[in-house]
Amino acid sequence: MTEILDADAREANVGAEKQSVGSPGITALDDFGANPLLAMKLLTAASGLAGLGYEIVWTRQLALALGTEMMAVLGAIAGFFAGLALGAFVLDGRIRRSARPHLVYAGLELVIGTWGLCAIWLLPASARALAPLLGTTPSPVLLWSASFLLPTLVLFPATVAMGGTLTALERMMSAARRSGTVSAGVYGANTAGAVAGTLLSTFVLIPTLGLARTLLCLAGVNAACALAAVRLGSSLGSERPAREPRTATGAIGLRVSATLFLTGLIGIAFEVLVVRLAAQMMQDTVYSFACLLTAYLLGTAAGGLLWQRIGSAASFGKTGLLAITAFACLGTAASAPLIAGIADQAAGFGVAGELGLALILFLLPSMAMGALFGQLIQEVRDISGSVGWAVGINSLGAAIAPLLAAQLLIPAFGSWTALVLIALSYLLLLPLRRAALRWAFVPGLLGLGLLWMPAPSMVKMPPGGKLLALREGPMATASVVDDASGARYLQVNGHFRMGGTSSVRSDFRQAMLPLLLHPSPRNALFLGVGTGATVLGGAQMPDLDVRAVELSAEVVALLPWFDTGAAKPAMPPVTVADARRFIVADDKRYDVIVADLFHPALDGSGALYTREHFGAVRSRLSDDGVFCQWLPLYQLDAPSLRAIIRSFLAVFPDGAAWLNHYSVRTPMLALVGSRRPHALDPDRIAARLSAPQLRPVLLPLGFVQPLDLLGQYVAGAHSLARFAGAGPDNTDDFPFVTFDARRNVTALTAPPWELLLTVMAQVKTDATDLIDPSMHAAWDQRLLAYWQARNRFLQAGAALTGDPRGPALIAAAAPGLIEAIRLSPEFEPAYAPLINMARSLFATDRAAAEHLLQAMDAAAPSRREAHELLSKEFGR
Repeated sequence: MTEILDADAREANVGAEKQSVGSPGITALDDFGANPLLAMKLLTAASGLAGLGYEIVWTRQLALALGTEMMAVLGAIAGFFAGLALGAFVLDGRIRRSARPHLVYAGLELVIGTWGLCAIWLLPASARALAPLLGTTPSPVLLWSASFLLPTLVLFPATVAMGGTLTALERMMSAARRSGTVSAGVYGANTAGAVAGTLLSTFVLIPTLGLARTLLCLAGVNAACALAAVRLGSSLGSERPAREPRTATGAIGLRVSATLFLTGLIGIAFEVLVVRLAAQMMQDTVYSFACLLTAYLLGTAAGGLLWQRIGSAASFGKTGLLAITAFACLGTAASAPLIAGIADQAAGFGVAGELGLALILFLLPSMAMGALFGQLIQEVRDISGSVGWAVGINSLGAAIAPLLAAQLLIPAFGSWTALVLIALSYLLLLPLRRAALRWAFVPGLLGLGLLWMPAPSMVKMPPGGKLLALREGPMATASVVDDASGARYLQVNGHFRMGGTSSVRSDFRQAMLPLLLHPSPRNALFLGVGTGATVLGGAQMPDLDVRAVELSAEVVALLPWFDTGAAKPAMPPVTVADARRFIVADDKRYDVIVADLFHPALDGSGALYTREHFGAVRSRLSDDGVFCQWLPLYQLDAPSLRAIIRSFLAVFPDGAAWLNHYSVRTPMLALVGSRRPHALDPDRIAARLSAPQLRPVLLPLGFVQPLDLLGQYVAGAHSLARFAGAGPDNTDDFPFVTFDARRNVTALTAPPWELLLTVMAQVKTDATDLIDPSMHAAWDQRLLAYWQARNRFLQAGAALTGDPRGPALIAAAAPGLIEAIRLSPEFEPAYAPLINMARSLFATDRAAAEHLLQAMDAAAPSRREAHELLSKEFGR
């Protein structure tokens, strides 16, 4: 590598400098070199494709191990850009002096590919080793520093080499075109390749091959680029090595250097803020981010390529470009509320709709940015003979931008106002001349007008609802909304509901199920907090030490809004941290770990369903420990559910599935596993349910007798394995659930009970997998009858159409409920509603009430409630 970098004029074929385009040296080349200019364009694009593909894969690998807290994300991004900047600075002089830049470029591509292969195991292993050293609650500075240093050091050879590729490509393109005015075109072509890299990696390679094999493919692209550069080299001729500047900034000029640095900072800060706003409009899946990144890169590439064609003829130059960029960015800010209004309609078109929204947000501003950067690097090239310092200075600004946007601008001003301020920042780079002030007038006036307006809200409100509280931070925008009925709920990023006052009973049951399945829990850890109801439900268990982990500080800040003031335990301590990183870093053992409902389509949530994460959770369980992973069946498609089950059973081979309640509107399935599986003893459960300290807590939740708990059982490991079938697990390397987001989003429009009924129809619920063998004789028939009644109850609920109320609801629902209690008179979820229906009919239709009670008495003669009401009200 050193020999290639140090190649100088004495190794060059001096005669090649005088070779004309039509000389015999060109005609003797093979087909690839027959059109060197076209070949250079393809090579430049391929280099950008591989570079962006690496960035996507490495960012995902870092997030899996370091966590998705904002400081960890910012550190990783800064580390990546820092490597690029360092490479651009360090390699610039060597590439400038080289008479064979194609050999330098080939060497850089080989370094990138080789280190890309090493990173397949090196990056995840080093990141996993770092997490325990950080601990569960590292300071923001420590987390940022570690997240910055890890990619900087581990990826150092690759990112430094990447930092030099654009400089080498620019010199090669200059030789191919016999012109030094190619910088904007090279940048545009390289960025166009990055667009292809984004789409190919996100939509094809990673979903098909996984992360590691995607890196193998990208390394193959590097090797192909290196080979192509070597074969193409002799057809390019040679450009005389550039002169060495006195000093970098001295040669370039302080004003140009400052403009390069600040445009890098402003441009990436703009990207961060728009992505942050877009999370409140779009589905926030891995494909949403890919669409946003594609639109940004596409506009940047188009701007660079367009400026390559028209830049020399344009009369406005850098001054006009700065003003145009400011105006275009302000246009995005002005249109954001309008785009939010059409986001739901666009979502109906899937990825195409989201790409359309992304183009509206990004295309024009990023085109202006691409043209502006193309102009700036051409200026640097004209001065110094190379673009390396331009790339390095710009990358330094880009490295700082995410930290500035996320930690300073958003908390201080909010995303939208910060976006306006960032757009206006371009005007501050204009020279203080009358012509420049004329350019600044229109965008300045628009920006001041936008700042004068109140910042628009992206929170979607129900009819008659009102916004009670809003917390906007770098991680999320969390809000508390009161709907027309008075129910209060938590909303994240404008449209994702995370529970509320109407679901408190269900949330409490989510906590109690796994706690009751453990013989005698002493401590419990809850992953995910939401409104805090599930955590508070667990805290009601006597003598139980409860801890909780929540990713979003904004969500934690709104917990007081869901404090009803009723007598209950105080909120247990909540640690703001990424759940995956917390589990790996923690050194405690827990009797019960409960993972809340995570929206599977949201980018990042799929990592909480991987086999590796389940394995880390298992290592945190005590010997009798129980882990419960709740799954929102109304937000999942069948392939994702099957992949999650396969992954869970790979870690908990005796795992089982349970229901939370029997609602078909928001059905939830729990996967429950333990380190040391054991059969349940109904007598022990009965004793716990009747314990004086626990009974007042459990009675309002419907846990009165063992059947109330055991009736929620769905299937054991063997039946679940048959249901899951053959197929890929959801793993860190093959993130099936994350990239199944399009189907999981589509599942939101399907009937919410569809997947539930599919599960219930395809699994076998068997008491032999559940209770102690010595108890089978007494419980087999009772449980079988109860489960049959439960399944009929669910079918009846799913069969209800529309939204019937009053007598219409009774007429539609009663037959199914009667059939359920005929199968099992002990099935209280059907019997209690029927009694209430009969009571409600006493005042309006006594004949219908009498008929309903007679049907109940005939279906379940062992129950006396209906018979007693008949005797009391009708003398029967």
